[in-house]
Amino acid sequence: MRSARELMLAYTATIGDPDATAALFTDDGVVELPYLESIGAPSRATGPAEIRSFVSGLLEIVPDYGFDQVEILIDTPDQVFGEYSVERLTVTGKPFSQRYAGRLVAQNGKIKLLRESLDVVRAARAILPNGVADIPREWQGKSARGHRSTHPSEAHQQ
Repeated sequence: MRSARELMLAYTATIGDPDATAALFTDDGVVELPYLESIGAPSRATGPAEIRSFVSGLLEIVPDYGFDQVEILIDTPDQVFGEYSVERLTVTGKPFSQRYAGRLVAQNGKIKLLRESLDVVRAARAILPNGVADIPREWQGKSARGHRSTHPSEAHQQ
């Protein structure tokens, strides 16, 4: 059975292969990038099929997506926290440069939860047609799920 550390290293090694990445997750496993919601991008995928689709969508934007440096900072048998980076070009030739922070929760040798943070301004510059100009100017106070929110990370998707 894989430890949380082994799963983090497997995830960062297989991110360019949607099938291999999705296979690392439990049937109800989740990938969350909560701050992507603020730029109108998908912020959550649940289960291997959605995770496969999420990774495939990323590869359509950054075809040779992969992590260059992985550093495990906190390591327990069931949870791990690490930082990992990517330096690539999008299909439009824009630089995609990120340093992620990720917390992984393992359950029975699979990933139950992977919650990642990234620089959304850099993401917007890379993936939105007009860069940061396409970021919604005002937070609508509503999450994408339609309920009132009290935190700007749950800004309304436009």
